[in-house]
Amino acid sequence: MNKKPNIVLIFTDNQQASTLACYGNKEVYTPNLDRLASEGMKFENAFCPNAFCSPCRASVLTGALPSQHGVHSWIDDRNMHEWPQGWHALNGMQTLPGLLKDDGYTTALVGKYHLGEPTTPAEGFDHWVTLEDGHVRSFYRNRIFDNGEVYEQPGHSVDFFTEKARDFMTQQVAADNPFFLFLPYPAPYGHWPATKATDENRHTNRYKNCPMDSIPREALSKKAVEGFLRVQSESTTDLDFSMLMRAPNDLPTLRNYYSQVSMVDDGVGEIMASLEELAIDDNTLLIFTTDHGLSVGQHGFWGHGGASFPSNLHHASHSIPLIIKQPGVIEKAQTSKLMVSNMDLYATILDHAGVTGNELHGNLPSRNLMPVLKGDVPADWGDDAVYSEQEETRVIRTQKWVLFKRFDGSSNEDLGDELYDVENDPQETTNLSGNEQYQAIEQELGSMLMDFFCEHVRKEADLWAGGQPIQNSMRSAFWKDAWGEQWAPVYEYD
Repeated sequence: MNKKPNIVLIFTDNQQASTLACYGNKEVYTPNLDRLASEGMKFENAFCPNAFCSPCRASVLTGALPSQHGVHSWIDDRNMHEWPQGWHALNGMQTLPGLLKDDGYTTALVGKYHLGEPTTPAEGFDHWVTLEDGHVRSFYRNRIFDNGEVYEQPGHSVDFFTEKARDFMTQQVAADNPFFLFLPYPAPYGHWPATKATDENRHTNRYKNCPMDSIPREALSKKAVEGFLRVQSESTTDLDFSMLMRAPNDLPTLRNYYSQVSMVDDGVGEIMASLEELAIDDNTLLIFTTDHGLSVGQHGFWGHGGASFPSNLHHASHSIPLIIKQPGVIEKAQTSKLMVSNMDLYATILDHAGVTGNELHGNLPSRNLMPVLKGDVPADWGDDAVYSEQEETRVIRTQKWVLFKRFDGSSNEDLGDELYDVENDPQETTNLSGNEQYQAIEQELGSMLMDFFCEHVRKEADLWAGGQPIQNSMRSAFWKDAWGEQWAPVYEYD
């Protein structure tokens, strides 16, 4: 029997940590995830490197920041007809599945991809089952690309991908192959039309009369309106203004979103049961996380950090669940308060699998969490901080502070920085930037942020130095103003 640890990485789509019962939510039903937290380690301060699907997925698969791998915004699959044939955003880059495959692992993607053409496997994946849409339009009735077969799947996507994942694991155990399963569910998602649809699932009635008090009702955000108008002015298609502004007060949307959280919880329970039935639970690192957070009314809008202008990485858009389990390796019922990123999963998985590889485009910011999971914080851990970026906004977050640093090289924009004392102002409502009393801490955090990005960028992908994003930008006019009309997204770097 193989001795290499299997890896199962379960991703959800658009979910801040506070939407799970084990993170304190009293309205949502997540018994399987609660059990997972009780059997492993829950990270209370886990965050994402960006607040869009595609950049975060790229960061987890490469261990790199957007300013290294180049994916700065969501991959716009409305333009798929313009893509080079067989195009994938991470083509030619060193990736987690590629390194594991080279080390003898069978690798699979089962779920949402959103990093290029869904019809053919990305480099490094042996097994490929995905849906057509990166921008999820429905939890039902999806077109599926299944290892060369194409068909319509009428049922709920979470149930479908769970069953496909179970089949894959069963096949690998029978063949005695170590495996890496990347299971990115296209739920709970949160956006219309998916959460506006009237399809019912088995948890719909559970939330039928739920007051949804765990979701705030705040005044409409001026920054969200400005963000929408800016994107609309550059778009060639009509955009749905109503979702960003109305969803936090639309009870059917809120209840549907929570029902999809519970559908994901069912899927996690099925995966846990399969690991036990296949007798590989003790030899499998099971990880549950998400791509990025989602504002569900916090700060006056619904959506990603890039849905406002300037962009934000407030706690709601930045905070993610992260729970990791492996019996015999990770003690039960542990909680860590360290500041960590889902980007750290790259180094963590490779270390646990015993795989080494050359670093991609300079120093990778991904940190190995295995010592932490085994009860120790390494002496070389460094600053207890996480770093993120959303095009024109770069962020450093510590236990005490969060600083939003804005690009200031545009001739027409004065965006302003933001500093919050998250210890005393957890909702991040009082901007202390520019306040003389906090000048020293703002300068210190600014220097840490600058040093971090100086170390972890690649010139071609560094928007703040005139670099270009892969495929898409939410701020094309902004960057053209800074770098000239010739500036434009690219499909690959020379």
